[in-house]
Amino acid sequence: MQVRGSIAKALNSVKWGEWSLISLYVSLVSGIIVGIHYSPAEPFYSASALDILVPYGTFFRSLHFYSSQFFFLFAVVHFLLVFDKSQVYNFKSYVYLIFCFPCILMLLFTGYVLRGDATGYSAGMIAEHIVQAIPLFGSALNNMLFSISTHGMDRVYLHHVISFDLLFLFLAWDHLRRYRVVLADHLLFISAVLLLSLVITAPIDPEQLGLLYITGPWFFLGLQELLRYVSPFIAGVLVPGSLLIGLVLLRKGHRSYRPLLIFLCCWLGCYLLLTLLALTAHG
Repeated sequence: MQVRGSIAKALNSVKWGEWSLISLYVSLVSGIIVGIHYSPAEPFYSASALDILVPYGTFFRSLHFYSSQFFFLFAVVHFLLVFDKSQVYNFKSYVYLIFCFPCILMLLFTGYVLRGDATGYSAGMIAEHIVQAIPLFGSALNNMLFSISTHGMDRVYLHHVISFDLLFLFLAWDHLRRYRVVLADHLLFISAVLLLSLVITAPIDPEQLGLLYITGPWFFLGLQELLRYVSPFIAGVLVPGSLLIGLVLLRKGHRSYRPLLIFLCCWLGCYLLLTLLALTAHG
């Protein structure tokens, strides 16, 4: 019990929410620089040309990649640690907060797709296949969100730089306005992110022929593995949707709190197992 308390105290001593917000700021600024040199008409060429033709292009591409990943990961840790405090939100505000996470994931996902490399293109094709499997309005939804096979990266790029950003701002505004971050208090963290981006180049797949299996983004691997066993609609819509609904209904004091908590832990455990299977079987 004492060890558990020490771990909790150590985790709570870190300003995860502020780190997440700083990562968001860095991602937005670096994203503007990367976006200036990006062309949806030539996604892979313009993304890879950043490393060759643009001064410090590799650094800014890596900075945008890593800061975006940190934004999501720190936001998840922050949510877990302040979950009890979030229970004071009214139901509408809490739902908005939960829907921030799929919005962030869509921002990350579209960022992968926009690279236009083997990982990005295959992930985009899988996403199209999943969306089109939705009964009645799947084709219309795909035409609005992706439509890569017909319109290339145009719509994905639009949603990445405008639609999902505005949606996230709308969903998170009530939460974000409560926070004030002083950048000078986090110079060590900012320096670490800058150094990481300088030393480790963000991934981009070289053109490779003859590949039989391409792994998608790290958060997509469990879903990609699940697609091998069940239909796209179940794997890509019902299963992720069950997690989202479970999080929305997870309210302390409600009679279904404990069963929902068990369900969510089992869901995450199964998804982790699927991710590990994808990594080991095709790594």
